[in-house]
Amino acid sequence: MEPADPDPYQQIAHSIGLTILNSPDVGDIFGLLILIILLFFSAMISGSEIAYFSLSPSSLEKLKTDSTSNGMLIGRHLKNTKLLLATILISNNFINVGIVILSTFLTANLFNFGDAPILGFFIQVVVITALILLFGEIIPKIYATQKALSFASLMARPLNVLQKVFYPFSVLLMGATNVIDKRVVRKGHNISMDELSDAIDITGSGEEQPGEKQMLKGIVRFGDIEVRDVMRARIDVVAADIHLAYNQLIHRILDSGYSRIPVYQDNLDNISGILYIKDLLPFLKEGSNFEWNKLLRPAFYVPENKKINDLLKEFQEKKIHLALVVDEYGGTSGIVTLEDIIEEIVGEISDEFDVSEDEVNFDKINDYTWVFDAKTSINDFCKITGIDERVFQGSKGDADSLAGFILEITGDIPDIKQKVSFRNFDFEIQAVDERRIKSIKFIINNIAKGKKRL
Repeated sequence: MEPADPDPYQQIAHSIGLTILNSPDVGDIFGLLILIILLFFSAMISGSEIAYFSLSPSSLEKLKTDSTSNGMLIGRHLKNTKLLLATILISNNFINVGIVILSTFLTANLFNFGDAPILGFFIQVVVITALILLFGEIIPKIYATQKALSFASLMARPLNVLQKVFYPFSVLLMGATNVIDKRVVRKGHNISMDELSDAIDITGSGEEQPGEKQMLKGIVRFGDIEVRDVMRARIDVVAADIHLAYNQLIHRILDSGYSRIPVYQDNLDNISGILYIKDLLPFLKEGSNFEWNKLLRPAFYVPENKKINDLLKEFQEKKIHLALVVDEYGGTSGIVTLEDIIEEIVGEISDEFDVSEDEVNFDKINDYTWVFDAKTSINDFCKITGIDERVFQGSKGDADSLAGFILEITGDIPDIKQKVSFRNFDFEIQAVDERRIKSIKFIINNIAKGKKRL
């Protein structure tokens, strides 16, 4: 009698040091089916975690008016997020442990790794872990992120059952978490504004509307911005002499297009009050001798270093829109308006009297070169070029504008075409007179190209 041909699968397994002990029987196939089911349950529970905690504000508002049973269950779960999270974590860990135990039993029942322990480790640990991560964590979480509300609705009832089953374990876990929270977390690290701003940069989905990220960063930085960073400098303030004839005042108002104008006596350091243009409306037909200065309202003064979030509250409380900014000696540095503050969050606000910002402040030559009006504030300069304002923090001193920054680092009024280097940037003076710098070309040099947002 001729010997039976050797099993080719046995030959392949033997060549790599693996011995197949038994052919799969009904029990092994049943165990494999259970393994697949457990992996599916792991995927659904992992996805539910992301689905619940990724619900958008609009979805949460929709749930408040949702009278369906699933909608009510989701709302109930979100009222106690600690219990929900504890249930999800405990359930997922029970299932993953079951997957590991069952997979180990099946491989041990079918194979002998005695001659290939490294292969056994690879299959039982690496392969099984990879399967759990890929099919039980990564794929379902990616899907749940895209379909958060529908996934949460699908898992509302199963999670409700799991909450009841694992309630004792969840209570123990929450108790331990509360102890840690009180003893460690509450004493721990507070996220800084800079870290939060950096987080906004790296966590975008890529689907934001233009300006949304900039608006978020504006909100984050709002409490750190000082009045000097947003004010209109003294040299740009449109004001009126208190002795100006009424007809000349009207021409000044029409030329400026502003609704409020500071009024001074002798010079801008001696402000008499603020003229609201609407107060003149009943007197438009008056002659040139009309005593319009009787309509002045009291001026509101703020220091240069006042935070704009505090100033916004004062504007709201006092119901005013304009403040005079004074320096440490009491001289007038400039003015700040409610519009200046709001623009730090929502971006530039233009009306029919505004000239395009591009024409006034800067001209973009290419992605690495701009020409700026020297009086452009460092705050606006950084927003336009995309450079982090912290780059200039230690070197700008008390300077608020580009011209001030150049004077701070050179110590003198530079000559025309003179280049001033700072870090990986070059500032080339384009126009200058005896008293001040007028125009500056800003260049991001070759080292900084490709990483403009420092």
